[in-house]
Amino acid sequence: MIRQTELNELTEKNPDLVEEKTAKAHELAKKQRDISVAEFFSRNRHLLGFDNKRKALLTTIKEAVDNSLDACEEAEILPEINIQAIDMENDRFRVVVEDNGPGIVKKQIPKIFAKLLYGSKFFKLSQSRGQQGIGISASVMYGQLTTGRPAKIISKISKDDPAHYYELHIDTQKNKPEIVKEQVVEWEKDHGTKIEIDIEASYLKGGQSIDEYIKQTAIVNPHATIIYTNPKAEQKIFARVSEKLPKQPKEIKPHPYGVELGRMMKMLKLTDAKTLQSFLTNEFSRVGAGTAKQICENAFLLPKTKPGSLSMEMAEKLLKGIKQTKIISPPTDCISPIGQELVEKGLRKEINAEFYCSVTRPPSVYSGNPFVIEVGLAYGGEQPGDKTANLLRFANRVPLLYQQSACAMFKSVVSTAWRNYGLQQSNGSLPMAPLTILVHISSVWVPFTSESKEAIAHYPEIIKEIKLALQEAGRKLGSYVKKKKRVGFEMKKRGYIEKYISHVGETLKELIGFDEIEEKKVEEILKEILEKKRGKLDDIGFDKTKNEDFDEEFALKKDEGDYDE
Repeated sequence: MIRQTELNELTEKNPDLVEEKTAKAHELAKKQRDISVAEFFSRNRHLLGFDNKRKALLTTIKEAVDNSLDACEEAEILPEINIQAIDMENDRFRVVVEDNGPGIVKKQIPKIFAKLLYGSKFFKLSQSRGQQGIGISASVMYGQLTTGRPAKIISKISKDDPAHYYELHIDTQKNKPEIVKEQVVEWEKDHGTKIEIDIEASYLKGGQSIDEYIKQTAIVNPHATIIYTNPKAEQKIFARVSEKLPKQPKEIKPHPYGVELGRMMKMLKLTDAKTLQSFLTNEFSRVGAGTAKQICENAFLLPKTKPGSLSMEMAEKLLKGIKQTKIISPPTDCISPIGQELVEKGLRKEINAEFYCSVTRPPSVYSGNPFVIEVGLAYGGEQPGDKTANLLRFANRVPLLYQQSACAMFKSVVSTAWRNYGLQQSNGSLPMAPLTILVHISSVWVPFTSESKEAIAHYPEIIKEIKLALQEAGRKLGSYVKKKKRVGFEMKKRGYIEKYISHVGETLKELIGFDEIEEKKVEEILKEILEKKRGKLDDIGFDKTKNEDFDEEFALKKDEGDYDE
């Protein structure tokens, strides 16, 4: 290692070397510059769900539909959405999504569709499909990168207002909209928005197709009517089965248990509160005057301390004081679950099965964020997953079609003991049965594993709630499967007996000389004896046309693993 004196001697002897190093440092400094978020995502579009051409088509439609549903629900309008995917050949597709929502005011149109990280929901703690303000603008950017064509938007806010038409590009270096064309046009709708994007994509049917996405969207949004025309010009209408809009979620303040040190420091600096006690009561949910005093006492801080004067060490004490204080869980009116009845209706609408059941769990909390888990099961009938169960995953009413094995929902399903409910299952696998399993999470902040929002992070609280919901639904399914097997065995035995009743009648006719009328009487008497000894099928208590009350004692034994098949 060279000492400082030796280094000084070396620089004195080689002044040119010092000048060269200084010049290089200045040269490198000139190359440093800001990176626009749009520029970053244009080079890393896989982070937003544009990994490949097939997925790009799905992501583009998904982002437009999510925006339409959110807008309609916020304006308390029953959604009617028209989706078209038009094949323009050579891997070029035109995506058109039109809704009957409240429309967008003129000055906001370019920013909403052509500026990344622009939106109204990022800072709002209430349930919504979109949160980051990236989705639809990322689709516009992808279309621009792959086809060079601008996105075309028409929007109208009322019958008496004009419809505004825009053609937009994104300036990725500055993350700003570029208006290619702007004009007022005639549009027959009273209000709504229509977007048209040309993209490079490919279309295939299957489990991760746009067809499957729209079908699943119809299941968890039973209040919406969706008209879908696929690239083969085949149209399908998913009619609404409920005239009731989802409950409007209310915005809440953050809960103290969910705030980390960095965020706490920022809140302390930005607050208008004059004292620490008023800061805690005004900036957080579920903190009253008494709770605020208790937090300050546990943190060894004075309630009259000015929030802006707290140092890093004092903020850490404040967080410790919060953890040591018992605070009521956050309010749950900020989330809007589908509801047990509508989950079942949605499944009945799109899944052909013989048995349906659903469960909505009570609200729970992870990291200070309230959430609700819902589960629905559709068993039997003609289902695509006759050999392996079909898992449908949803977050805030949005289907999750990719990264299934990385999702907390998948982990919860495969770790549930489905054998206890009469189904076959290999270790670490989905059950082997004609079964559709629906799992939905409603939350103010869904913990996705990436920006593309395709899988839920493995929070222990979330996994626990999913498993409890699956077990509750599984008990209902297990009771049905047990009754179905019992009826099957009974019908098999009856079949053997009924097979020989006619032979007995014929034999007696030959031996004793019965006529045909007496032979029929003998058969009727034998059938009466059969009913008397074996009982009627209705007495077994099985009716596959409706979900009845279930044998709870049997259900509990199956959950505990005491039931022997």
